[in-house]
Amino acid sequence: MPKFAYLPQPLNARGTPRLVGVEIELGGLDEARVACTCADTLGGKAEQGDGPFWTIKDSEIGKIEIYLDVFLRNAQKSKLRDLALDIGREVIPVEIVTEPLDHAGLSRLDDLRAALREAGGLGSGAGWFLGFGLHLNIEIASDADTDIVHPLLAYALIEDWIRTANPIDDSRRVLPFTDPYPTDFVRALIAAGPGARLDHVTGLYLQYTPSRNRGLDMLPIFAHFDPDRIAAAISDKTAARPTFHFRLPDCRIDEPGWSIADEWNRWLLVERVAQDADLLAKLARAWQDDHGVLTLSRKSWAVRCGAILKAAGLDRVSP
Repeated sequence: MPKFAYLPQPLNARGTPRLVGVEIELGGLDEARVACTCADTLGGKAEQGDGPFWTIKDSEIGKIEIYLDVFLRNAQKSKLRDLALDIGREVIPVEIVTEPLDHAGLSRLDDLRAALREAGGLGSGAGWFLGFGLHLNIEIASDADTDIVHPLLAYALIEDWIRTANPIDDSRRVLPFTDPYPTDFVRALIAAGPGARLDHVTGLYLQYTPSRNRGLDMLPIFAHFDPDRIAAAISDKTAARPTFHFRLPDCRIDEPGWSIADEWNRWLLVERVAQDADLLAKLARAWQDDHGVLTLSRKSWAVRCGAILKAAGLDRVSP
């Protein structure tokens, strides 16, 4: 199984390890079975709340929440709500949400992944309309503009290659929850440069891609630093937190050999690119050369980007 490598910048500005919150969507098991599996694997006490909503307290990795669709979780309890939950159980994922985890916590969470697979958990590939994902909420290294802008620029430049090298399931590709960044946004981000101020980049994001439905959702970070600006521009509720919301990965919990570490290592690649100023500049120049004035296809850039990453020894998503 892949291992969880350390981030290139493992510590935050306080000198403590950067933490990662994880959200896992899965099917095949009801929320009660998921809660029991969590408690059996990681310890703690499973407590049922309002209907299909559970909490594991005092587990080895802290509090764990388990529930059906987050929108319905916030709906007032009623017969209509419970009916909607019962009807939609085949396609509404059970969600597992952790507290921010350290490196050891991530490894223990992968043990839970193995237990859920053995219990019959299903992932994105189990049905056309499932589209289950794995979300990583990675704490920023610091409040410095570069520690936020550089990873965003790195992701924007290599996103097409990431999607080509390890495609997400068709069930998620047709849904609007993890759309790629528009080329106009990437073009504007490159023009702003790696030295751009966070305030300026926030404006570009709101101008070109004012949506949470991206493979890398930056709105939680922007809301953390400028909550009023984001609230005025975005109708969707945005939880403000200083974390990169990496929501591109599938949940492939039922597939032999798949691990949460696989997706973690994809994010590590983004941060490794972000740490290399020369590579960032080379990718930006090549992107502009490849796209020209009008972008007709993303495929040619994915191939060219892959060749650049390979030359830099960064074309493999592994420790």
